[in-house]
Amino acid sequence: PHAGPVESKNEAAMSELVPEPQQKPIVPMKPTGINASLLGYIGIDTIIEQMRKKTMKTGFDFNIMVVGQSGLGKSTLVNTLFKSQVSRKSSGWNREEKIPKTVEIKAIGHVIEEGGVKMKLTVIDTPGFGDQINNENCWEPIEKYINEQYEKFLKEEVNIARKKRIPDTRVHCCLYFISPTGHSLRPLDLEFMKHLSKVVNIIPVIAKADTMTLEEKTEFKQRVRKELEVNGIEFYPQKEFDEDLEDKTENDKIRQESMPFAVVGSDKEYQVNGKRVLGRKTPWGIIEVENLNHCEFALLRDFVIRTHLQDLKEVTHNIHYETYRAKRLNGNGGLPHMTIETEENHESNL
Repeated sequence: PHAGPVESKNEAAMSELVPEPQQKPIVPMKPTGINASLLGYIGIDTIIEQMRKKTMKTGFDFNIMVVGQSGLGKSTLVNTLFKSQVSRKSSGWNREEKIPKTVEIKAIGHVIEEGGVKMKLTVIDTPGFGDQINNENCWEPIEKYINEQYEKFLKEEVNIARKKRIPDTRVHCCLYFISPTGHSLRPLDLEFMKHLSKVVNIIPVIAKADTMTLEEKTEFKQRVRKELEVNGIEFYPQKEFDEDLEDKTENDKIRQESMPFAVVGSDKEYQVNGKRVLGRKTPWGIIEVENLNHCEFALLRDFVIRTHLQDLKEVTHNIHYETYRAKRLNGNGGLPHMTIETEENHESNL
């Protein structure tokens, strides 16, 4: 008769030693006093809106450099890209002007506004590049200019009393114009991209692509890609900076299919099937700049402005500028000379 209670005691002892599986996860009970609707929504999604408002107030800086021989339509293309007269033709450049003896660097700033978003756009032109008989080292003034902008930013950054928002004059993007020869890249092209791809985001473009047939264009693009690969030249978007699989897939498509963009620029409008289009008029028809069947201008614009503008800025800041900064500070025992003097003066004043 006593077997029952003894068994139940043993069972109780066993259950103490081996806890039942359903007792493992301890789920806190829902507080009954708080309104259930409060437990769901926190409002994290408003962070994006907060950032948007803040950025809208400060606006954006974007600095784009155009490099290539005269007559490849650099100014026209940049004007077409931003749908306004932002390049030097609009600032009283006349056709009688002589080709500069050396590479000059001209920066023109504009403020473009669209849908309440302000962008301070600076176009850096490089007249005289590749126009001489001897073009040896003609990329040097351009590299010097790019590094000077990094230096300017660094000096502001390491100052004791530094500005809340450092003016950004660093070159975020360099459009390199390749002549539509249909053959191969010139030694000058390879030399320039080899040196400059380490300090700036280079986007190669084939200028005046309407001078080639579709087959010639496809072949030339493949040849350019192959030559860049053989010479170990990394253009933007660089493979090692892809952050995740989605980025890699998207950028691989651009690297393997679109690059270099074969483009046609035009700031003239024509009537085609009752619509106003940007284009170039030829005896056999109108080449529509924004028509993907005619050229890849629309792809270039979407790439530079709609999908990768912010990334161009981030790669400039986190990779190219950081590389310059680390090299500069290591080589100088910590700080640029100018700032060291400022610091000493500051200490003597104290």
